[in-house]
Amino acid sequence: MVILIYRREPTYASRRPGETLEKTRRRGLTSVRISMGALFTALVALATMAFSVYIPATRGYFNIGEVMVYTTAILLGSKIGAFAGGVGSMLSDILLGYSIFAPATLVIKAIEGGLVGFLTNRGLKFGSKNSWKAFTTAIGLIVATIIGYLGITRYTGSVELTIGLPYVGSTLLAFEVPSIFWIVVSVIVAVLVSSIGFLYDPQLGWTMLSVLAGGTIMVFGYFAYEVYLYGGVAAASVEVPANIGQAVIGLLVGLPLSQLILRRAPVLKRLIL
Repeated sequence: MVILIYRREPTYASRRPGETLEKTRRRGLTSVRISMGALFTALVALATMAFSVYIPATRGYFNIGEVMVYTTAILLGSKIGAFAGGVGSMLSDILLGYSIFAPATLVIKAIEGGLVGFLTNRGLKFGSKNSWKAFTTAIGLIVATIIGYLGITRYTGSVELTIGLPYVGSTLLAFEVPSIFWIVVSVIVAVLVSSIGFLYDPQLGWTMLSVLAGGTIMVFGYFAYEVYLYGGVAAASVEVPANIGQAVIGLLVGLPLSQLILRRAPVLKRLIL
């Protein structure tokens, strides 16, 4: 006796009279994409507003908005990544009282999210796994060096952590971060990335490089806008290390978060645009 098992592909929508199955599936996917786009736009805004770190001694500042920008782009591709990154970040600027940055944020974060989403779904062509492993190890060392340098020079000493939302209330926590903390973190990152590249995912370095490319757009975008805004390079340069740190934090949290979500909900791969 032969048993045939039929696996029905999800359509995400009710089939209309006279409508082909493929058209129903496309319409359903469009509806889901719109819903997911709206959800992740809200998550980008929420992440940007709800959590921020300020270092009084160096005036270093970052939020975790980049975490959700990168997570959205990796999960849902360039189009939704661009929309959620741009609109969600712009809304947070408006709600936090930084409306003067809102137009630039819309453009910069949209390009950032779009580029990350575009690059992560494409890749370089290396001849062997060993080449990918070497590439991933090199990227891991670069990221670890950036973390160590920025951590020691910009995020060491007294730290003020703000958790909360505007118009609702927030909590301010103050504590000290020693230099050794960033040395340990950078070593852990280098070892962890290399280990993952050698044992599980040799192409991890490409995803990291894609995120760094988006972060570079963000850093230079805000630098250019602040040069125009403040009328000089010196004032605009103050925020460059903070923006680099924000991009690196987004990479360190957004990359494992997106992979965890994909493992739990692999159906999201169908929504990539």
